[in-house]
Amino acid sequence: MAKVVLQVNELTTRYITRFRENVYAVDHVSLKVEEGKSLGIAGESGCGKSTLALSLMGYYFAPLHYTSGEIIVNERNITGMDPDDVRKTILGSEISYIPQAAMNALNPTRRVINFIEDVVRAHNPNITRSEVYELARERFELLGLPAEVLQKFPVELSGGMKQRTVIATSVILSPKVLVADEPSSALDVTSQKMVIKMVMDLMDKGIIKALVFITHELPLLYNVTDDIMVMYAGQVVEKGTAEEMVFDPIHPYTRALMGSIIVPEAGLRNVKLTAIPGTPPNLKNPPSGCRFADRCRYAMPECRANSIELRDAGNGRAYRCIIPVEDLKKAYKHDQQ
Repeated sequence: MAKVVLQVNELTTRYITRFRENVYAVDHVSLKVEEGKSLGIAGESGCGKSTLALSLMGYYFAPLHYTSGEIIVNERNITGMDPDDVRKTILGSEISYIPQAAMNALNPTRRVINFIEDVVRAHNPNITRSEVYELARERFELLGLPAEVLQKFPVELSGGMKQRTVIATSVILSPKVLVADEPSSALDVTSQKMVIKMVMDLMDKGIIKALVFITHELPLLYNVTDDIMVMYAGQVVEKGTAEEMVFDPIHPYTRALMGSIIVPEAGLRNVKLTAIPGTPPNLKNPPSGCRFADRCRYAMPECRANSIELRDAGNGRAYRCIIPVEDLKKAYKHDQQ
């Protein structure tokens, strides 16, 4: 049985506004990633994907606050650890993070090698400058980046090159888990392809042991990850293998999400595009029942009555809906006729 390198149990984190209001952007989320595997997380903007990514680091800054649950990285429970210990012993070496707009993460006033030196010395204060350079050169060349990039300032790099530089820097210490938050966004198609290939090479070359890849483009995850988890309004609404989630979604939201995106894969090219009506609920005061009910064409009065739990759909799949799988599939088939 493969080793679990990242496990999250019932994690809840919230933002506290200046009016002392709680916004539960991550609400009792659980997930598990085994060594050698990759998990994709998809959903609309505002569904909690990026907040979950930040929360997985176990290093909180206001207005984001930890509420409850566990984050276990490589068999170490990092919830409740001192923030300085997390930064020195966990971040970068056990779990690392590529933020949104990663190309803006580099210090514009410092050369790339100086930025990397700061990262490495935070974990190994005694390492020499020449050792840092050699480590960085080997890592950059292994990932297809020329060594001369190390001596450049960020302003001298293109957007795609900045993104790839940040990715290479994020894995300079070979973390067990890499959390990539929309690493290919805001790039042209060619740069996107290079960045995605680079992320996949990290697994193939053994630089990282597991990957969490976050995007709002559900079909993209089919080509990048083994499993997919869909979030809506801070909750997990469905999870399964990439094949199942793209070609046979169960939850009405997952199906609606797939139907709102142009998909190049065979079997989905002729699917009619449909918009998802309405907007996600305000997480300062989320509905007591199904959070997707107001936008769901299959919603019944019971959907709004009580909170909906994840239910087992067999073979490791789960979905958050009171309607049985068989009835949902009959409804979907009827709609296609």
